[in-house]
Amino acid sequence: MVFMGDRATLLETGRFVQRHAGNAADEIIEAAGAVDAAVDTTADQENEAETEARHRLAAEKGDPASMSVLGALLLRRGDLDGAEPYLRGATGQGDRAAANNLGVLLHQRGYPDEAAGWWRVAAVAGSAPAAHALGRHHRERGDEPAAEYWLRQAAEQGHALGAYALADLLEHRSDVGAERWLRAAAEQGHREAAYRLALALERRATGPAARGPHAYDTGTGTGTGTGTGTGPSTGTGLRAATRPAPLGEARPAAEDGLAEAEQWFRQAAARGHRRAALHLGAILERRGDLKEAGRWYLTSAKDGEAKAARALGFLLRDAGDEESAAVWWLRAAQDGDGNAANALGALHAARGEQQTAERWYRAAMDAGDVNGAYNLGLLCAAQERTQQAEQWYRRAAYAGHREAANALAVLLLQAGDAGGAEPWFSKAAEAGSVDAAFNLGILHAGRDDDRTALTWYERAAAAGHTEAALQVGIAHLRDGDEQAAERHLRCAAGGGSAEAAYRLATVLDARRPAPGPPVLGAPREERSECEEWYERAAQQGHRRAQVRVGMLAAARGDIEEAARWYREAAEAGSRNGAFNLGLLLAREGAEREAALWWTRAAHAGHGRAALRLALLAARRGELTEGRRWCDRAVELGPAEVAERAARLSEALHQELTA
Repeated sequence: MVFMGDRATLLETGRFVQRHAGNAADEIIEAAGAVDAAVDTTADQENEAETEARHRLAAEKGDPASMSVLGALLLRRGDLDGAEPYLRGATGQGDRAAANNLGVLLHQRGYPDEAAGWWRVAAVAGSAPAAHALGRHHRERGDEPAAEYWLRQAAEQGHALGAYALADLLEHRSDVGAERWLRAAAEQGHREAAYRLALALERRATGPAARGPHAYDTGTGTGTGTGTGTGPSTGTGLRAATRPAPLGEARPAAEDGLAEAEQWFRQAAARGHRRAALHLGAILERRGDLKEAGRWYLTSAKDGEAKAARALGFLLRDAGDEESAAVWWLRAAQDGDGNAANALGALHAARGEQQTAERWYRAAMDAGDVNGAYNLGLLCAAQERTQQAEQWYRRAAYAGHREAANALAVLLLQAGDAGGAEPWFSKAAEAGSVDAAFNLGILHAGRDDDRTALTWYERAAAAGHTEAALQVGIAHLRDGDEQAAERHLRCAAGGGSAEAAYRLATVLDARRPAPGPPVLGAPREERSECEEWYERAAQQGHRRAQVRVGMLAAARGDIEEAARWYREAAEAGSRNGAFNLGLLLAREGAEREAALWWTRAAHAGHGRAALRLALLAARRGELTEGRRWCDRAVELGPAEVAERAARLSEALHQELTA
């Protein structure tokens, strides 16, 4: 997590490398003579005017090297008319750099075939830049064999551009040799080669499903969209909303590949490659280095990379700075990033600014992000605009959005159209929607098709669906397979299900040996695992678990703890909790308060509470009241209670008629 104090670091302007998109001709103009390995190194020591004057003087005297250098200088300046005679003169005297540069000049004049002829002359003479230019010429003409031959000539001479162009050609043909030449170019400082090499290494390390920074596929709903969360749909128990898909995690064996990929991304980013900076930021963010990730996102975003602006926005949002996040999302959205538009929509929806949210969701949809339509559906559903919600869900579902298909099915089912809902549930489930698989389980369970329901519950449970794991556990308990039940109940309880924690506790509780008689001076027993699960369920408000925790506490002699849990259960509506609390209070001499809780329990249908009230009334001499509670106890049962209540009622009747 980025702390608030780090915001200045994330937003500092600092110095960052600017991207230079040089003239294409500059890449293939070759320096001449003694400086053949580099372009115009003499200009590092003398100013351009002095250099030009010196070489012009020598060129006028017929020196081929100076004619070549002067021609190159003029060519770089764009003075084609001035450069051509010098380049032709030097070429005529066998200067290979001049032949290459003459090819460049002719190519710029619009004579590609004549240019290729001079490049061939220079390439045969050993010019790597000319071989590179000739290879590019042949590739543009569609002659890949000739292109590969000449590009290989350039690459094998250590020419970075030739190595990169050869790698690009081989990669286009899915040739495994492409990586070798990308590496060769990258090692010579070619930033695009470094970036593409890093991408290849990252793909190999993480597999084809590797996800980009803050990218959520169209099957996972909002991802960075509405922020509505998950939850059961009203009245059905069905799940209509979704959770964002997690970023892919690297396998342990792939760590070395990812480390090397990071190195090359870093090299390309340091040379001003904005997409490399974006990927580097994503790697650092996944690793938890959020401050450095933010700096690279900032560098990339300032260079115009919309995805980096979007990612920086999410980083700032997670740091609690929504206002700054919105600034970067706005920049990304204006550059056509649909995911950022969705994020803005979610931000405004959370603030209650529904019209603005709807505008941004529409912008996301217009940018080609199907999540926009899904989020519009969620927005309309929240406003009870059911017909419009269905319209947007359908649009997203037809575009392949699995959670929209699930949400559409829920709407149809709530409208009573089970036949129309089932195909959409099936489509969503087959596309990977965990909620849809769970919903299909509910649908089939409602038809008493328990076998099919269990199949779908198991599928959802295997994908981590908590409620589905609970249902599978219950099914195994019903079938007597306690081990399988325990396994699934543990999964569901660990996922936060209070009911699963309670049922798991009952399974473990049944295995406990019966307690022996109390022994004076015996050490106090440690809490068992089943009690821990009961307590976890109780803390989540599970009333039966609260009663059971109270009973276990009472058995340990912890009356205060027992009373606390009984009271909490009773106040939440548990009749057993109210009855047990009454027993504790009565033992402590607080019969009046005990009677209040027994009355609440009896009114809720607890027969033993009614019998206790009858006995209490009888002791007070309130015979008519006692008979009334006896009649209630007989009505409520169970049989033992009804029998005792009937005998007491008869005794009270005799007393009244005596």
